[in-house]
Amino acid sequence: MTDRTPSVETALKALRWPLRLTRAGMVAERLTLAFWPLFSLLLSVAALLAFGVHEMVPHGWVLGGLAVSGLATVVALGLGIRAFRWPCRAEALDRLDRTLPGRPIAALGDIQAVGAGDSASEAVWRAHVIRMAERARAAKAVKPDLRVAARDPYALRYVALTAFTVALVFGSLWRAATVTDLAGAGGAALAAGPSWEGWVEPPAYTAKPSLYLNDIDAGPLTVPHGSRLTLRLYGEVGALDVRETVSGRPIPEAGPEGADAMAQSFEVVRPGELAIEGPGGRIWQIVLTPDRAPEIALDGPLSVEANGQMSQPFVAEDDYGVVAGRATITLDAATVDRRFGLVAEPDPREPLVLDLPMTITGDRRDFGETLIENLSQHPWAGLPVQMVLSAEDALGQQGASAPETMVLPGRRFFDPLARAVIEQRRDLLWTRDNGARVARLLRAVSHRPDEVFRDEGAYLQLRVAIRRLEAGVAAGLTPETQDEIAAALWDIAVLIEEGDLSDAAERLRRAQERLAEAMKNGASDEEIAELMQELREAMQDYMRQLAQQQQQDGQQQAQNQQDMQEITGDQLEQMLEQLQQLMEEGRMAEAQQLLEMLRQMMENMQITQGQGGQQTPGQQAMEGLAETLREQQGLSDEAFRNLQDQFNPGQQGQQGQQGQQGQQGQQGQGQGQGQQGQQFGQGQGQGQGQQPGTQGREGDLGQELADRQRALQRELERQQQGLPGLGGSPEGEAARDALDRAGRAMGEAEEALRGDDLAGALDSQAEAMEALREGMRNLGEALAQNQQNPGQQGEGMGQAQAGDRRDPLGREQGAMGRVGTDEEMLQGEDVYGRARELLDEIRRRSGEQERPDIELDYLRRLLDRF
Repeated sequence: MTDRTPSVETALKALRWPLRLTRAGMVAERLTLAFWPLFSLLLSVAALLAFGVHEMVPHGWVLGGLAVSGLATVVALGLGIRAFRWPCRAEALDRLDRTLPGRPIAALGDIQAVGAGDSASEAVWRAHVIRMAERARAAKAVKPDLRVAARDPYALRYVALTAFTVALVFGSLWRAATVTDLAGAGGAALAAGPSWEGWVEPPAYTAKPSLYLNDIDAGPLTVPHGSRLTLRLYGEVGALDVRETVSGRPIPEAGPEGADAMAQSFEVVRPGELAIEGPGGRIWQIVLTPDRAPEIALDGPLSVEANGQMSQPFVAEDDYGVVAGRATITLDAATVDRRFGLVAEPDPREPLVLDLPMTITGDRRDFGETLIENLSQHPWAGLPVQMVLSAEDALGQQGASAPETMVLPGRRFFDPLARAVIEQRRDLLWTRDNGARVARLLRAVSHRPDEVFRDEGAYLQLRVAIRRLEAGVAAGLTPETQDEIAAALWDIAVLIEEGDLSDAAERLRRAQERLAEAMKNGASDEEIAELMQELREAMQDYMRQLAQQQQQDGQQQAQNQQDMQEITGDQLEQMLEQLQQLMEEGRMAEAQQLLEMLRQMMENMQITQGQGGQQTPGQQAMEGLAETLREQQGLSDEAFRNLQDQFNPGQQGQQGQQGQQGQQGQQGQGQGQGQQGQQFGQGQGQGQGQQPGTQGREGDLGQELADRQRALQRELERQQQGLPGLGGSPEGEAARDALDRAGRAMGEAEEALRGDDLAGALDSQAEAMEALREGMRNLGEALAQNQQNPGQQGEGMGQAQAGDRRDPLGREQGAMGRVGTDEEMLQGEDVYGRARELLDEIRRRSGEQERPDIELDYLRRLLDRF
């Protein structure tokens, strides 16, 4: 019977390629472990040479570095050869066998030791060998383990590889070949003869390019002051020599030798001569471009706000740019009125130095800025001082303005007691010798607190400050105690001046400033909404605290009715809603004007608690027309969104739902207005059952808008029937005509909507809104005349006792308690010029494509109309 048991050689033939690949992997693994230091060293040296480091350092350093690198390379190579051992075939078989279950390759080489003559035992053995041969044929090559982290814990191999990769990208391997030029006198450089190279690098702040001297002929050479001149000489030492008189260095009797003679670098600080003497040399006459000192000057008068904040504009210029500026303020002691607490000699104080603001986006060679500071708490506030502005350029040169004599601005105090406290604070800061005198005067001022103090807290704080001052005077008043008491006196004076309203007023002012700044910087809708909420809360706190103070002071609202602004909480809320609407529509200029008007009104107003009594028919009529105008605006906005959906169907569902929700919110407001809201709400309810996008039919949307437009027209007709003040006066007739035009425009808008002509409907709706606004203005004028002549209309009797009320700007306030005025706002003769300016501004904004599409469309509609 033939023995078919496979031999070891037969089984290993099937493992020929896995065995070869495993053995090659072992070779790579052992080469990596043995020679990774050598590879890392070679890559590092190659990276340095590719970056041209050998061209930047003296020749001696280069030669030394090359010698050290060569020695290290030899050592690394020797250690690698010593550590490397070529893998034999048995080692490869053993590694391959260890990856297989049961070690089948080793089993193939085993010999049967027990039962060699037994046929059954031999059959079992043959089956075992065949099974091991099958397992061995499934063997695959073993991957090499190239990790050397245990021998390179600092990953130096990766550092070398990274440096070499960066050198390949940003460097040049051709520069590495130039290292051969650093050989001795017998090198290629000597064979080629002496040569030279030179560069002139102007200072960075001049923004001027570098000059390559080899491309510049001999003769005059103009360079900026402070330029760095670099020269490199090649060839035999002494063949070329450098002679210069521009650096200001002492000229040695014998020129530099060795490496120092072959590479020189120095700054050009004065005009003179630069010469390279020898074969191929040149001579230049260096001319320096003068760097002028900067100039700075005041650019207008000093302006001071009510809180003591000063604003001083200035202009500065320099040929290369100003890098810093300062304002130095010194006391003008010669012009101080030395009376009372200022008789003694003042304590020495350092001049007050303020950093001037520098332009960030503009050109600093010629710019204008404004110094804004509040120095109300400075010891020199209210005293004559001299201010000098200075500017500095990159070279360190300084320029100063002419001294400006001025009184250092500070906060004004109108309360007599607060002024007295501030005056004693000034005397205390003038000199510590005034401590005893200040304490006596403050005690005299507070002798009868019930007659001069309105706030018990201010009196108690003043008594504590007096005792602290007297204790400090007894123990020797120190500068720290002086400053501490001065700070306390300032807080007491502010408390006396502002009373309980200080915190609320400050919060309201801060909210108004933040909102104004947000409008200027183009804040997002979320930020605008957050700042509006903050303004509402601050205004409510201010109104509540002002009302409480009026009650405590016993002020009666009727006593000052003719001199102070009177405004209800509802009117304030109406102004805030109008302000938010203007910002949402992108009309920031109008919003800023309204915010400024609101600020002035809050500063001068007298709060009217409650709702202001029963509304007159005129007030109800004006509110009804205002509600109709808002509803018409909502319909126009929804028609505009539907027009957009026709050209952009992909966003129809989302925008349509948002528009429907916003329209329903407006309708909900209108339904709270009594009979008017009920009638108009019925017309709206018919359209609310269908939401855009749910039916998928544009015709239904047009019919819904047309039905709502028709209901709004009927509501306007109902309001016209009961409007008061439409007698025979010209204003009344004008109001009636304007409202009639509004009704006709609404009818045309309804017909356009039923005909699915959204563009025509938008034009008609715009005409209706303009007519409504004109009618409201004329109606207000008619009602105002009726108030002045109460015999013509009985409804004016309730308002005849209000007197002559004016807004903070001194203009007549609108009739029937409205916020605003019907008085002509465009003052002056050039009304048409102002109209041209507004039209030019609309054209400019319509050309800014980064604005929202809805705003651009609105601007184009304005241009089409006007």
